[in-house]
Amino acid sequence: MTADIDVDDLAVLTDADGSFETTRAADVEVSGQVRLGFVDAEGSYETRAAEARFPDEQYLGVSQTDLPLALVTGEARAIADRWLSEARIARDLARFSLPKSRLSLGAGDVVRYDGQRYRIDRMEQSDAQLIEAVRVEAGTYSPADTAADTIVVRSFVPPVPVLPVFLDLPLLTGAEVAHAPHLAIGADPWPGSVAVWSAIDDAGYELNRLVSAPGVVGVTETPLTAAPVGVWDRGAPLRIRLTDGELSSADVDAVLNGANAMAIGDGSSSNWEVFQFADAVLVAPETYEVSTRLRGQLGTDGIMPPVWPAGSTVVLIDLSLTQIDLPMSARGLARHYRIGPTARGYDDPNVTLVVAAFDGIGLRPYPVSHLRATPDMAGTLNVRWIRRTRIDGDSWQSLEVPLGEEVEAYQVRILQGATIRAEYPVTGPTFAYTPAMRAADGVIGAYEVAVAQLSMQFGPGPFRAIAAGT
Repeated sequence: MTADIDVDDLAVLTDADGSFETTRAADVEVSGQVRLGFVDAEGSYETRAAEARFPDEQYLGVSQTDLPLALVTGEARAIADRWLSEARIARDLARFSLPKSRLSLGAGDVVRYDGQRYRIDRMEQSDAQLIEAVRVEAGTYSPADTAADTIVVRSFVPPVPVLPVFLDLPLLTGAEVAHAPHLAIGADPWPGSVAVWSAIDDAGYELNRLVSAPGVVGVTETPLTAAPVGVWDRGAPLRIRLTDGELSSADVDAVLNGANAMAIGDGSSSNWEVFQFADAVLVAPETYEVSTRLRGQLGTDGIMPPVWPAGSTVVLIDLSLTQIDLPMSARGLARHYRIGPTARGYDDPNVTLVVAAFDGIGLRPYPVSHLRATPDMAGTLNVRWIRRTRIDGDSWQSLEVPLGEEVEAYQVRILQGATIRAEYPVTGPTFAYTPAMRAADGVIGAYEVAVAQLSMQFGPGPFRAIAAGT
């Protein structure tokens, strides 16, 4: 109810002069900012907050209210704006008295006096009606024009197991921890963040690593046969089906500078060949054919099999790969790893358990190159080779590549079939196998000489063999 009153309508009491008294609250009693908490009705029902503040506001007080209501952002902002406006207008208070003839007015009604509107908040009945009211403005309650926010609703991500792939790789850039393995995780859909918990036994797990991005993991649908190292492999395309992600082509210069590196293996942690590719063609959903390859990169030519069969695992070597924490003392020892969505904890039924040991392939020497065996007139077989380095070997500014090991040492094996007839330690890139040594080793007929560089931490690297004898 709204009513108009003037000075003639006011009651005169013994303790009042019949005036219309107005006061204004002090600044310290007024909030300069209103904050409203609510439940977002358009998103995923998160708790949000809407704030309102006048541009010229100098007050430091903040009034906060949390409503157990589901509101859209525009509604919450309109409520906060209205409350802030009401708080400023309601600073003006009024006290006056009305005679008994105006009993029709009560709390909540609005009266107009001298061009201002006041809402009756409190009434006291005595010889007259003693009224306390606050100023109101009708425009405060008019709907405001507010821009609707764009709400992105997060889709439900089911708690499915992830696919962890451990890769014990050689040094990729030289900045890695040499003995620590890499980890790629495939998941569709991606749970947002994947945690790796580790322990010596299947108990007492501790957080080892958080993985924030999925790896590009897949399987081959065609075999990949062995190919020469150091030249472009222009054989049949390798067809790869990915769990997620994509592949792209790169020009020759980019590939020679390290682009499009991929690991292929049998799924075990240490048996990986690294190759690069220049051409990638999408031939089916999430299926690519990669060709124009460089094989056996980073010294993995020493473990290249005659053929990688269809069904081999492939992982794109990119920034999604992460190294887990592994102490040097744990190298070669089996440890337990639980891998799954971070938010669900390591004891969730969908967490994947992996028990694995890692040799520290980053410490493994590269296989020797240019292995040659030449017999002389006395029947001695002179074997020569050129060593390679796993550290800083791409620079052309030095006279010789760094050794990369504590000492230069090699292990030479004399083989007949799968039988090791003898082993000899060598400290230089040459070896002379005399007739007396052959007789002592019991070598008759054809045999092979295999050479591997030694590491004081890792042991022998991959052996390179050459046929000798008749």
